[in-house]
Amino acid sequence: MADLVNASRNAVAAHQSAPALVEGDGRVISFAQLLRQAEGFAADLQRRGVQKGDRALIAMPVSADLYAALAGLWMVGAVAVFPEPALGLKGLRHAVRVARPKLLIATGWYKFLRFLPVLWRVKLMRPSGRGTPTETALSGGDPALMSFTSGSTGLPKCILRSHGFLMAQQAAVAPLLKTDDARDLVAFPVFVLVGLAAGRCAVLPNWKLSQQGDVTGAELVNWINQSGATRLLLPPALCERLGDVGVPAGVTDIFTGGGPVFPDVMRALARQCRVTAVYGSTEAEPIAEIMASDIAEADWTAMAQGRGLLVGRPVPAVDLRLEDDEVWVAGAHVNEGYLDLADDAANKVNEGGRIWHRTGDAGRLDPDGRLWLLGRHGARVKLHNGWLYPFQIEVAARLWEGVRRAALVEVSGAPVLAVEADEARDWPVPEGLELRVVRTIPMDARHASKVNLTALEAALR
Repeated sequence: MADLVNASRNAVAAHQSAPALVEGDGRVISFAQLLRQAEGFAADLQRRGVQKGDRALIAMPVSADLYAALAGLWMVGAVAVFPEPALGLKGLRHAVRVARPKLLIATGWYKFLRFLPVLWRVKLMRPSGRGTPTETALSGGDPALMSFTSGSTGLPKCILRSHGFLMAQQAAVAPLLKTDDARDLVAFPVFVLVGLAAGRCAVLPNWKLSQQGDVTGAELVNWINQSGATRLLLPPALCERLGDVGVPAGVTDIFTGGGPVFPDVMRALARQCRVTAVYGSTEAEPIAEIMASDIAEADWTAMAQGRGLLVGRPVPAVDLRLEDDEVWVAGAHVNEGYLDLADDAANKVNEGGRIWHRTGDAGRLDPDGRLWLLGRHGARVKLHNGWLYPFQIEVAARLWEGVRRAALVEVSGAPVLAVEADEARDWPVPEGLELRVVRTIPMDARHASKVNLTALEAALR
């Protein structure tokens, strides 16, 4: 993603005051300002002895400072390390143990993390400085970024991304976001990089990304109107709230992902603007995409009848196949292994040097080559007439009268359908499933868009 720096320089040459970012407080940062801060920080890094390959733990909110820090680190060939934010201090300590960073790049109260015992010997810096750095030669294989999986089934796995990998990911995502004059409200930090590399303005959230579940539809609408955003890149939970209050008139497109985009949410939004759902994972983003306008009436009916969740055709940059109903993917933007090689055993398959990533998601391909997701492969339950996958019932149940959301779980070895609703009704629950009506189904901490199965199972016991 050294292309971020090049794109910024090109934008400055073309238009000195071109807006690059709109901060959460409404402040507008131009490409010229962002580039100047990044170069000053890179020069300061070099003055303080930071070398190519050194690792820097990033601890700061999503802001212009964050992207200036990234660009500055990459200018000198340093590696940015991002802990899993949903895990808080536990995730940070794990990232330090795994990555062993030499630097802590922090702003605001995050600077006090320096006093944690695991960071006592780590040099603290903030993304500032003046000057122009000495150019550092970089190749596609040089490391650029370390991030972590969500850790929902154990300790987070560390993914080391090279500059070449990030460029391949950008190439896979960029065709989905072709409009150059859009102003994007982006709730996924990595997609801000794609916008910057394209010379496009990104609006940053004015809420904490670790608290997506607390954002109301009214608050979201207010920020869209204040910031002038014309396109939204939001997790499904925020799309759901936006659908409840109405999409502002200035918004032309919504891109959503990071969790299942259920048909009730998709259809409600599609009445107001263009909607695209993107399917992917931490290890492979994107995998498939679909516009609501491309979903035929027969497809909506099939989802309501338990066929699963339609997520569209695989993107051109990915190879996809199914093994025992599980979705496997390979491609230049698909992670081929984790930092700890022992983590590869569970979901990496090497076939003659070609690495396939096992997503853990179950699916099927229809005659048109479109992918239908069935939910997590390991979350299927056994009924008298065969296997039942989560999305075969959850997608349909969300369309039942009075149901807000649904989740298929096993409680003490028995299959249970948990339904979030005010009261039970005469719903077509499949034979062999126990129905439990609950007031709230707990959601994940990252995007508030996936069911927290561990918490739900504990609550139902």
